[in-house]
Amino acid sequence: MASPSRRLQTKPVITCFKSVLLIYTFIFWITGVILLAVGIWGKVSLENYFSLLNEKATNVPFVLIATGTVIILLGTFGCFATCRASAWMLKLYAMFLTLIFLVELVAAIVGFVFRHEIKNSFKNNYEKALKQYNSTGDYRSHAVDKIQNTLHCCGVTDYRDWTDTNYYSEKGFPKSCCKLEDCTPQRDADKVNNEGCFIKVMTIIESEMGVVAGISFGVACFQDI
Repeated sequence: MASPSRRLQTKPVITCFKSVLLIYTFIFWITGVILLAVGIWGKVSLENYFSLLNEKATNVPFVLIATGTVIILLGTFGCFATCRASAWMLKLYAMFLTLIFLVELVAAIVGFVFRHEIKNSFKNNYEKALKQYNSTGDYRSHAVDKIQNTLHCCGVTDYRDWTDTNYYSEKGFPKSCCKLEDCTPQRDADKVNNEGCFIKVMTIIESEMGVVAGISFGVACFQDI
């Protein structure tokens, strides 16, 4: 049996460790909130671009949202386990921390490695969306209009891409190509934006996806430390 003096020496150490673990758990919980916020931001701000990519790309924000939610729940569990000083709960918490770290690390690496494939995927799908465009608006047509209105662009490489579409042969340029808000361009090239959308969209996607991947990688590195 430990002497009273030995027990008094151990108590401050345990209190110190509990305090450090509580602080870490709180910061870990904050990283979950950050990932959740980044996932929601990516879903909202990049929704139109993601709708013209393959299905795997559209899942990226949902992966971040799910990971952030799990981290928030785990952070709450870790705080409870620390306060209770339960050995089995802390071991379970450590195991989940390891799994979350690996998931985030793999997701960040995959995002950096395959980010260049987004270019070909977006260009092919954008060209396909133009050929199948209709003014009544399926989700791809709506995405095309939203992108062209927001970025003040027309077509993939330039406005002439529209001249090869069925929509152009029937009705001319869509209104989303207009330089002015209420113009009716029909086949009048002077009334439409000359610049294509591809380069503008790629600049935005690479910039914002870089932010998402960078934050994910940074959070994973922090958790590893």
